[in-house]
Amino acid sequence: MTQATPRQMHLAAFIIAGPGRAGGWRYPSSESDWLNPAYYQKIAQTLERGRFDMAFFADILAVPDRFQSSTDSQLRYGALGSMRLDPTLVLTAMASATRHLGLVATRSTSYFQPYELARSFATLDHLSAGRSGWNVVTSFQDAESKNFSLREQIPKNERYDRADEFLEVVHQLWDSWEDDALVADREAPLFADPAKVHEIHHQGKWFDVRGPLNVPRPPQGYPLIVQAGASDRGRDFAAQWADVIFASHDSLDSAQRFYKEMKERVVRKGRSPDSLKILPAATPLVGETRAIAEAKREVLRDLTHAEPGLSTLAYHLDIDLGQYPLDAPLPDLNVPGVKGHYDEVREATDREQLTLRELGLRYGNRYEGGMVGSGKDVADQMQHWFEEQACDGFMIQAPYQPAGFEEFVRYVVPELQQRKLLRTEYHGETLRENLGLERPAVHAWKGRVETRSTTVESPATPSTDKVAA
Repeated sequence: MTQATPRQMHLAAFIIAGPGRAGGWRYPSSESDWLNPAYYQKIAQTLERGRFDMAFFADILAVPDRFQSSTDSQLRYGALGSMRLDPTLVLTAMASATRHLGLVATRSTSYFQPYELARSFATLDHLSAGRSGWNVVTSFQDAESKNFSLREQIPKNERYDRADEFLEVVHQLWDSWEDDALVADREAPLFADPAKVHEIHHQGKWFDVRGPLNVPRPPQGYPLIVQAGASDRGRDFAAQWADVIFASHDSLDSAQRFYKEMKERVVRKGRSPDSLKILPAATPLVGETRAIAEAKREVLRDLTHAEPGLSTLAYHLDIDLGQYPLDAPLPDLNVPGVKGHYDEVREATDREQLTLRELGLRYGNRYEGGMVGSGKDVADQMQHWFEEQACDGFMIQAPYQPAGFEEFVRYVVPELQQRKLLRTEYHGETLRENLGLERPAVHAWKGRVETRSTTVESPATPSTDKVAA
């Protein structure tokens, strides 16, 4: 009788192609070579030593100006969107320095076109031998829309409609070359079989695309799809399209509720629950001992200001928090931005009676999952969440780059491997294989679309997750 393989964690690294946290970039162990490809290659090689599944790059397409109608707090303090390199270009540098690490970049369905995006990720998938992934976001910030010649943002209730059609077109383009269409027969001659390369002739509300793509079908069939929507519509979108969900939770209970709900949604979409991996955010602050980790936290707290934290939160909520008194609590708000962020800070404010100033300090220097301590301490907490059916692994954020990742790999990874919770070697060649996901056949995307109109939705549960930015 064959013994079942023990369930193991999947690890992704949340990386900023820039200074990262407003206080973290000032920490002595932080490095500031953000414009040097070697900086990102070093991070990639560290993650591969730690047997991470993927590097994940969030993105912002503007310097946020939502706080006091100014970019000053972002630029002055090196906050969330003060500087962001194009993540797909950064990933090409990381691909050349690694063999196994997955490479995931954020791209918005609100501003880009399906053809250019399908081409970009198919190219990255070929150049990395099957390791690319796309984090799908629907953008909401006016500061971003103004950089793309739009007088106003796409209405909120239409963003996911556009995203659904966008995903359909992208998958059709990835399928426009059959797997064996590229022949490269010099004698015949036959470069590509014309009978196996197809125009898609898509005509819809948002897009009119003829095709075919001018890149062969990706090694993975489809590059990995990652999503982090917090609303009920966002969760439904993720259940339909995503291979991985990135979320953030204020408690184990909320993580367990979300995990259960999303696995149930996936089943109602006609998919296996194992076909969707759920990775909540965790920001471990690790030291050789718990006391050393706590001392680091004190140093980082002293390097953090309330203003960049509030500026970042204002961007996420799409509300100017500068109009409210800093020494009063966060008011009850109907947020036009990300509901998951608001639910998270609302819960913390009510529970701890925080002022807006205190909330800004917390938001700019938070440790998702509360993982502060030695390698054993952090591994204990990760194991507890994993075994209590709250996640399939974690999206690891570093309090400072790149040393935060190096310390996690040095202190936490061996603990997880010793407990047989994390692989000691990669077993697959592609990102999908390392995640335990099947390679989609040509036209597999059609099954996702066919379930959309027939699925019966359940009532939404309270949201404490958030989108990546």
